[in-house]
Amino acid sequence: MSELLFERFLELAEREQSLPAGSVLFRMDDPVLSLFLVTAGELRLVRALPDGFQLTLQRAGSASILAEASLFADRYHCDALATEESTVRAVPITKAKAALESDRALASSLLRHLAGEVHQTRTRTEILSLKSVAARVSAWMACNGGVLPPKGRWHHVASEIAVTPEAFYRELARRRRCAAGMMHPHMPPDIIWYFFAPPIPRPI
Repeated sequence: MSELLFERFLELAEREQSLPAGSVLFRMDDPVLSLFLVTAGELRLVRALPDGFQLTLQRAGSASILAEASLFADRYHCDALATEESTVRAVPITKAKAALESDRALASSLLRHLAGEVHQTRTRTEILSLKSVAARVSAWMACNGGVLPPKGRWHHVASEIAVTPEAFYRELARRRRCAAGMMHPHMPPDIIWYFFAPPIPRPI
């Protein structure tokens, strides 16, 4: 996220909103009236699937723009949920669009940011094309520095790679069992983890 982009939009913000963990900022099909900037905490964009499963489309932490594509839409295409206690600042959508039309540097910064988002989306699409839970977990780990979030957020990772939390937990348990069987005093745990991980997709 470009500091120029975030700070410039932050200057245009007119109100602040606090969100308890688990609360909803907006729902799918709500009209787009504001561009939201996350100043504290984390929000997720999720879409409910027919089987009741939630697919995570974006994780927006502090100093992030939530649902950038809403700049070019009349209604939201997913729900925005607070993963934890969070704070957002709201920029009126008409004000944000006017700033982009009059400020070429801001518009260029947004284009660079959206190009990065396209790259991340393509990588995620490649992960979702993998058939097994094990392969998806390995791919996610490779794209995120090999580090899992705190245990209380593991179900969010499952949502990102479109597997059930139960299947995700079973795969982690399998890897722990394999690691325990191969444990060696001079072998780092991360090496053991990747030894049992299936092949990962080539980055796009």
